[in-house]
Amino acid sequence: MSAAHGHAIGNRFGNRSGNRIGNLFAGIDRDAGAEHFEQLAGRDGVVIERIVSTGQASPEGFWYDDPRDEWVVLLAGAAALQFEAEGDALRPLQPGDYVQIPAHCRHRVAWTDEAAPTVWLAVYFGGDDRRALPHTSGDNRA
Repeated sequence: MSAAHGHAIGNRFGNRSGNRIGNLFAGIDRDAGAEHFEQLAGRDGVVIERIVSTGQASPEGFWYDDPRDEWVVLLAGAAALQFEAEGDALRPLQPGDYVQIPAHCRHRVAWTDEAAPTVWLAVYFGGDDRRALPHTSGDNRA
């Protein structure tokens, strides 16, 4: 795994076979001031990413508007998502909860657990494999 993302999850068994073996809960900075995104794997238009949140939320007026479909599971902690089409309604998530978000479905993270790290596993597919495009009021990127 790349140390360019701030830490290596690690390959415990060498690399003779080309396998990458790690632990999704290793190397978590409980006091991080920003969310941490780490690409774990990617191939043929599919990207798998670990996201660690430590109390962060999307800024007011910020909406993700990704050109890819996203499937995300909450592995630890707690969070709530908000979807633009659902108004002010929040979708609370607990460990084991997952959601599939279609491409260009505008959404944001309303809150994440401040007491313990929130660990997400996200799988992006379809469209292109660029990072999510943030969308703020008055911003026409999409």
